[in-house]
Parts: sequence; C-alpha cells; structure tokens
Amino acid sequence: MSAITGWVDWSRDLTRERGTVLAMTATTALRGPDGEGVWTGPRVALGHRHLAVFDPEGGEQPVALEHDGHTVAVAAHSGSILNHEELRGTLSRRGHRFRSGGDTETLLHAYLEWGAGCAQRLEGTFAGVVWDARREELFLVRDRLGVEPLVYYPTATGLVFGSEAKAVLAHPLVPAEVDAEGLREIFTYSGTPHVTPYRGMRRLRAGHHLVAGRDGTRLTRYWGVDAAEHTDDLDTTVDTVRGLLEESIERNLRTDAPVGSLLSGGLDSSGVVGLADRELRKSGRRIRTFTVDFARHAENFRATDTRQSPDAPYAADVVRHLDTDHTGVVLDPAELSDEVARWQVLRAKDCPTPLGDMNTSLYLLARAVGERDTKVVLTGEAADSLFHGVAWNRDPVESRMDTFPWVARGVVRDDAKGLGCGLFDESLLKDLAPLDYAAQRYRESVAEAPHLPGMSAEERHMRELCWVHLTNFMENQNGHTERLFKAVGLEVRMPYCDHRLVQYAYNLPWAMQNFDGREKSLLRAAVRHVLPRSVVERRKTPYPVTLDPGYEQALRTEMHTLLDDPQAPVLPLLDVAAVRRALKDPEGLNRWARRANVELPLQLNTWLRRYGIRLVL
Repeated sequence: MSAITGWVDWSRDLTRERGTVLAMTATTALRGPDGEGVWTGPRVALGHRHLAVFDPEGGEQPVALEHDGHTVAVAAHSGSILNHEELRGTLSRRGHRFRSGGDTETLLHAYLEWGAGCAQRLEGTFAGVVWDARREELFLVRDRLGVEPLVYYPTATGLVFGSEAKAVLAHPLVPAEVDAEGLREIFTYSGTPHVTPYRGMRRLRAGHHLVAGRDGTRLTRYWGVDAAEHTDDLDTTVDTVRGLLEESIERNLRTDAPVGSLLSGGLDSSGVVGLADRELRKSGRRIRTFTVDFARHAENFRATDTRQSPDAPYAADVVRHLDTDHTGVVLDPAELSDEVARWQVLRAKDCPTPLGDMNTSLYLLARAVGERDTKVVLTGEAADSLFHGVAWNRDPVESRMDTFPWVARGVVRDDAKGLGCGLFDESLLKDLAPLDYAAQRYRESVAEAPHLPGMSAEERHMRELCWVHLTNFMENQNGHTERLFKAVGLEVRMPYCDHRLVQYAYNLPWAMQNFDGREKSLLRAAVRHVLPRSVVERRKTPYPVTLDPGYEQALRTEMHTLLDDPQAPVLPLLDVAAVRRALKDPEGLNRWARRANVELPLQLNTWLRRYGIRLVL
C-alpha cells in the first residue's frame, strides 16, 4: 500500500473538496498503480493510492468504521505493517471485529484501542493516517527508521500532508517556494530529519507521530534508540546479530506478492540474499536477485581507494554459491543520459541531488525488476550505518571535522566548496555558507545522541557517528532507494532497519565493532556461513557508477545547451566562466565527484523550471 494524501481544515466544508484531494492523490499514481480511493468529511479529505502487497482488501482505502450510521474513524497508510496479523489476534480478543484481512483495518482498530499509543505496537515500514471523527483529530505516524516518507504543510486553518512533496504541492494553498535553508539542504546533503527543501513544508520525523486538532498540533517521539550497557561476549554478540537479522528477514518476507532482492556482491546485500534464500528454501522457493552493471564497465573501470573492484564478479559468485534466480541489468550511456529517465528520477525524489547516474541507474534497475513480475524488493540499506561500513568513519581527518563525515569527504577529496557545488557563483555560496550550515546541523544532531556515563572519548565519538548516520544520512539514503523503486510501483523493504537490530547495534562497543580491524567486523562474522569466501573477504565498495566516456560527453552536451539558453533558471546561480573552463578541460569530468559539479546544476535547472520553483533568498 503505497501513498497517502490528505487535508484537514477547521474553516471549510471539505466534503466539497473531493477534486482537490483527487488532484493531490493523482501525483502519487506511480507509487500505487493498483487502485485509488478518496474519503471526505466535513473537516477532512483523505486520498490513497494502492500497491497490492497485502491484498485481501482489494486496494480499498481509506477504510472507515461506522456505528449507528455515524463515522467513528477513517484510516489509510502506505508501506506494510508486518505484524498486523499478531495485532489482529490481540485486538480480536479485546472485542474488535474485522471485515477483511488487511493491515489498514488493523491500524484503524489499533488506534481505536490504544489511541496515539498504537504507534509503539506497529512494526514494519509504514506511514499512516487516522481521522478520529469523535474528537475531530488527525493522527499521523511514521515508522521508526523513516523508510516510508511523510511530509506536511501547516496552513492558517489546518494541515495538508502527503507521502511525497509533489502531492502537497498539488494543493492550491501550498506554494512551490524554496528559501535559503532549502538550498542549503540541497547543497550539503545534510538530511536534517524534519526539513524539506520547500519553504514551510516539514517532514514527520522517523519514530514520531503528530496529532492535529482545533487547538493546534502535538508532535511526539514514540521511539528512538537508547544508550544501554553491552554485556555480551564476542561470540554471543555475533550470534545475536545473526539472529536479529534472520528474524527481520523472516518478517520482511511476509507478503502476498513476489519477492526479490538487490545484489551488489557486497557484504550487506549478499548477507540479506543468503539469509533470505535460506528462509525461502524451507518452503521450496528460491530468492530472485538483481544486479546492475554498465556496458564496457570492465574495460573502463579504474580502481581507486574508494572503489577497488567492480561488483559483477562478486555478484556472480553469490549467484553460483546459492543458485539464485538471477537477472543482470546492463546499462549503456544512452540509457543513463536519457532525458525521460532523468526526469523520472527527479520527479520521484522531488528535489535535485549531486548523485547523478547513481540515481538514474538505480531507477533503471528498479524498472527492470518490475518487468520481472516482482513487487517487493529487499535491500542491504542501513548496514553501513549500523556497522560503520562507510570509509569516512575510519578516516582520521574526515571523521573529525566537526561536520557530517560525508560532507567532510566531499570537501577533503572532491571540492573544497562541497560535493556538487564547485560551479556555483562565489557570492551565492558566501551568502548561503552551506558548509557552516552543515556543521551547525551536525552539532544539533550529535547533541541528541544518547550516551552512557563514563564513556571514553573514542567510544563517544564512534557512537555519535553511528547516530548521525541513523538520523541524517539514512533520511537521505532511505529516500534515495524507496522513492526510486516506488516510482515504478515496487515496495522496498530494508531488513537492517528492524528497530531491535538497530537498538542492539547502536550500543555495540567500538572495539567489538572493529574486532578484526576491518569494516563491519561483526556483520562479516554473522553472515559468513551463507556466503562465498570472496564476498566475505571483499572490502567495502560503494554503489557503482559508470565510467564510460560516452556518459561524460552527454553531460557536456547538456550543459552547453543550458549555457546557450538565456532563460535557464539556474544561470543566475552559476559561475558561468568556471562552467566553461570545466567543459573545455579534457580532464574536467573524468572523476565521479567532478561530474557531480555538473550533475547538480543540471538537475537544479530542470527542477526550478518544471516545478515552477520560486526562490526566496
């Protein structure tokens, strides 16, 4: 179930506003290709788009409960509540009666039984809404790790909300405006949990719920990791990590739809594939796997300290080792630079990023997965955040620059102005001060990190790095994957985002996390029994990027076209002379980070124009 939209207003009759909520809901049609529903009442209008994952309801949302001819409450949600059957049993024993077998009705009755406290009982990846007609209150809730998106915009007399920004922007009271804070978020990739690039629009933070009534709104955190002493020895810790991951994978395989898994040949995704395949074999099935690669990648690949090896040979080792039902997706420069595909990526994410072909290749991979009759996809997202898999956490400079380490890496290794910012006007960057903004957001984030008394400085620092990844980095990365797959009608599930595993991993001592001197020591030990040795021993390699000169040439051509367009909205923000120098330099785009300096302005230009953005600087 894959998109929700809505509007609550205390000053007008929303039974007459069906057209407005239909327009909002229509923007999310790709997230829910299997059906649409709208419900209106005097003070609320709710919309839903359906993706058939748990399908006994036939896609009929929102779900309303009536008594004596009066509406008691109405609910809708996106994502999946994985423990809905267990909750249904508990609620049935408490006297609740159900009409169907779906998880939306379970959400509705859970709210009626426990009120806002129902959030603590829900498991999975979800964003939900309940309209309580008895109290005339709107309840919004988002899953613990923020896999499912949910944004909202307070109006003078109510609230507009939706699964994606585009749905909220479709409302006539919501302007498409971006201020300095919004541009700073885009320029730094800070991932501030409550901030969107759009002026006045906010994200509902992961692990929070919001209640909106006539007297205002109440925002409450219902879950977050806590500091706890870790008392398990190494062997017990490895067994516990393995057990928690196995349990999470079992829950994430609960669906009525065909399931697949992304496979990069790295430890994170391969571990999920190995454990999921073992679970599926119990019922005579085998896992479907999907890997992305690039035409002529082997001949174009150049090893660096970041990417030491291409993915394909390691993915092939896993496929042979497990005998998976495998599909390889090979992309060429024309596909990666295709104008339609690049627009679909931007449209899915609702804002530009410097990630360029990393976005486009993942979108094209998602499209290929959907063509194989697969609706639910497992990924290895969040493992790096839990087990310190990212290289910058181990770098003595990048990890200690009093800013987000991914921002530090862009400054140290790529461009002193920040990743993707190298060609913007100097006066604009001086006014925005994006790196100062990132540093301030970093300090705000680490100030929230829970600690135990008497921790060493190193232990405290590593815990803070874990914290900013769980909050800020994952807010970006979850969105990177979830939005691109939902854009082709697929649901993404992330087994490493199980809250029990996250709570346990957050409190793992650094000496244990690093017990063999390599990244993700504990995870490596926990999943080695299901993987080929080549993958177990492989060093961490990020998501692949194309190195084909044809793609670089396509970017140059597109940027020349932009420079020749006097009406290009991004032109006033650029240092045009610097852009022309970069385009003339034969080495100017020969590294992915240098390409980001072109990718971000190109995306920004399309966004400003096609979204009708008004900059308020």
